[in-house]
Amino acid sequence: MGMARLSSVYAVEPRTAARVPFALTPVPAGFPSPAEEYLDRPLDFNELLILHPAATFAVRVAGDSMIGAGIYPGDIAVVDRALTATDGAIILAIVDGEFTIKRYRIKDGAAWLQPENENYKRIPLTEDCEFQVWGVIKNSIRMFA
Repeated sequence: MGMARLSSVYAVEPRTAARVPFALTPVPAGFPSPAEEYLDRPLDFNELLILHPAATFAVRVAGDSMIGAGIYPGDIAVVDRALTATDGAIILAIVDGEFTIKRYRIKDGAAWLQPENENYKRIPLTEDCEFQVWGVIKNSIRMFA
């Protein structure tokens, strides 16, 4: 069925703000010039990633069905249960007892889950399947080292 299985689920515990400097000038895959002393307000990752702390958790992605959306195996997807799944949203869902991350699509009374990898087929959401939205994914985190 082309499911992106989860390898782990994490609770999200926002703590006191940990702020880091945020350069106002975009950096073209290099390092900010020491001559540039223009900094935007400090960046707080809790504020950036978590809109609804009590309704947010994270999952580690274990499949490649969403690589076209920039979600890769090993990434940590931030899931917000307080957001409503609308057409085009990337969601964490349970389909027939299995977790999956896909783009939720609705058109002309039909609904389906759309992978973002041409090697997978869309998953029709019919009366015959068990389907439940667990939350909306607004961002994911990738570690490079």
